[in-house]
Parts: sequence; C-alpha cells; structure tokens
Amino acid sequence: MLISNLKDTQLPVFEDGSIVTIGTFDGVHLGHQQILDQMHDYKKQHAGARTVLLSFKPHPRLVLFPEQKDLKLLTSNEEKVELLGRYGIDHLIWIPFDKEFASKSAETFVENVLRKKLNTKVLVVGHDHRFGQGREGSFDFLKQNEERYGFKVEQILPFEWNDKLVSSTQIRQSLFEGNIPAANELLGYPYLLTGFVERGKQVGRTLGFPTANLHISELNKLIPPDGIYAVRVSFDNYFFEGVLSIGHKPTVADNLARCIEVNIFDFDQDIYGETITLYFKQYIRPQVKFENMEVMREQMLLDKAKAHKILRTEH
Repeated sequence: MLISNLKDTQLPVFEDGSIVTIGTFDGVHLGHQQILDQMHDYKKQHAGARTVLLSFKPHPRLVLFPEQKDLKLLTSNEEKVELLGRYGIDHLIWIPFDKEFASKSAETFVENVLRKKLNTKVLVVGHDHRFGQGREGSFDFLKQNEERYGFKVEQILPFEWNDKLVSSTQIRQSLFEGNIPAANELLGYPYLLTGFVERGKQVGRTLGFPTANLHISELNKLIPPDGIYAVRVSFDNYFFEGVLSIGHKPTVADNLARCIEVNIFDFDQDIYGETITLYFKQYIRPQVKFENMEVMREQMLLDKAKAHKILRTEH
C-alpha cells in the first residue's frame, strides 16, 4: 500500500484510472470492509485501475467544531494504516483538512480531484457519506451528475450484522459500556490499542506481576472504561496473552493519573520504548480499592486465571 500525505492540488495523475472511496474510515469496521470489498470487485472490471482511499488529517470535526472536546476515535492514524493494509488498498492518500479545504464546493472537488487527477472510473461511497462545503456532495448529487462526470457512482447501503446496524457510533457505545464482545463483533476484529512502553513505578514487579505501562500518543483515541480486561498482546510479530488494568490504581496511591498497564504472561523481555498493540477480548471486573497489597495480589492471581480461561476458550 502506497501512503501519501498530499494536498488535493498535489495529487498525481492516475493515467489508468482509479476506483475511489472517500472518508475517515474510523474503525475500519464491517461496514467499511464492505466498501473495500466492492472496490476490489470493480478493480477487476477496469484493467490497470488502482484502488484509492482519500482520507483526512486531522479528523474534520477537529477543524469544523474545535469547541467540541468529546471526539473519541476508534483508530489512530497508525492503527488505521495497519488495518487498511489487511484489505489490499493500493493507495491511501491523506489530504490535510483545514478551513480552506472545507470551503471548497463538491463540484470543485469532483472536477479537480476525482476527474482531472485520479481519473476516477468508479466512486464507491457509504450510505451516509457527504463532502464539500455544506456537505452538499451527497449520493443523490453525484448520481444525478454521473453521466456528466464520466464515472460510475456506487452507494453501499447500511450494513447489518446479526440484526445489528454496523456503525462507528454503535461500536463506540459498546466500548463505553465495557461490552467488548459486542464491539468486536461489529468491528470484525478485536478492538486494539497501540502505544509505546514507558517506565512506571514498578509496583507490579514487587508483587510478582511485572507490567508494561502503555503511553497512547493519540489524544482522541477511545480508551475503554476503567477496569480489568483479558487481552492479547502483539510485539515484534508475536502474540502473547495478558491481563490489562485501566484506571487510577486506588490501592497504590490516591490521585494517580489514569494508567494503562498490562501483565504479559510468560514474557520477560525488556521492552521499554518499544511499541506494542493490545487486542481487547473481554472485560473482567471493575477497578476497586483493596484493603492492602496482599489482598490485591490474591485478586490479581484470580484475574490472571480468569484471563487465561477466556483467552484459551477462543482457540
């Protein structure tokens, strides 16, 4: 997958044409995957054409509604790249999103980008996708001008899975509720959290439970609620089992900042400064303040046993 960071005026010209979709694709969930599958089907019908996803940095809401502080993303840009790589997109093009770009009309975007630059053969959009100033670029707008634009416009209808409508909003709600299996079902993969390992106070090591403290650089990344979780951990292309704690460590000290720390089973490598990815499997229990450290250690043993059972019943 070729990844580019280009203004819309800097895009290359695709002489052989392209199959295009546009959007933030937050979560790259089952609904998004339907769009990507449809793009690959159209690619087979157009020799030499490339599949292209046009996305935006930063997220448009951060530019259009800076006063709103509640944006929570299912995927960081790095996570999105990793997920999209699984689906064989030829080109991921990040377009810097600013007020100047947002003020451009849908007509201007179609003419200057989709036609002149990308030589679009087919534009595949989700059921609720809009673009351009005032969100005027609706499916109806595109379909009415299909012949004039010279490319086919395909709309992917709302996608349901097991009688549930798949949407980023629904997935976020499930995660906020700690309902990890429901979120994973709509994502089509376990919810993931990627960050680098930083040094903590190493309290877990004194209890026989060394932990990796995770720093998340994406400020808007959705972190599931405080509690204990069964997770898989990816490091250096290997997978391990683990138990994750999210919260403020009430037994250790008061007023600590929120921590994300994982005890990786059967693992003794020094990974400070390294990047790891957590794959959420199931919520185990809420965080609580224990009477003392020994009582906490006994509960940690129970958490580890439960995480083992959860993770191994999946095989």
